Amino acid sequence: MRRRAWMSWSSGKDSAFALERALGQADLEVTALLTTLSEAYGRVAMHGVREGLLEAQAAAIGLPLVKVLLPTPCTNDVYEARMASALEGATSEGVDTVVFGDLFLADLRAYREQKLAVVGMRAEFPLWGSDTRELARAMVRSGLGAVLTCIDPKKLPRSFAGRAFDDALLDALPEGVDPCGENGEFHSFTWACGAFREPIAVDVGETVERDGFVFTDVLLR
Repeated sequence: MRRRAWMSWSSGKDSAFALERALGQADLEVTALLTTLSEAYGRVAMHGVREGLLEAQAAAIGLPLVKVLLPTPCTNDVYEARMASALEGATSEGVDTVVFGDLFLADLRAYREQKLAVVGMRAEFPLWGSDTRELARAMVRSGLGAVLTCIDPKKLPRSFAGRAFDDALLDALPEGVDPCGENGEFHSFTWACGAFREPIAVDVGETVERDGFVFTDVLLR
């Protein structure tokens, strides 16, 4: 019997590539995308991606979008309570698995598994343990299209904000920066991938610095 699953969806490249892998697993049926949004700004936290872009992604994939709205700022207790409420809704629909795009942060994986176990669910990590240098190149070769929407300027030059995630970017990354940004160096928005029925036409907008991070806006064309 296939397990029913929700995809933890950040709008970025790792979520997109993990979804591709999950959709190819014979034992999984992905039925929805689970995402968190700022109540105040209508954007994905850290990625800074607009709600309308999330909806365009969900339409391109052909899956419903389950939105968890969070206050800004958000305490961990509030985050956990609202996520638990969403996951209880999932279990009522027979969903027992959440798929994540995490790569190698063991403490984050353990946290996710612990919280899911409380509501009787399990986690799936299709990309776990991948060599991120090889994985990043594989994403590009697959035709995945993404743009960097958030940069931590303590880890990566501000000029990388708004750049396409492609071979040229990977070649230009400074020494010590993870090619997939797994240590928080950067976050992205995916406009094309194997899970999309068609690419999403977008334009790169204004770049601003806020709360110690550099954000580039992405707009539907």
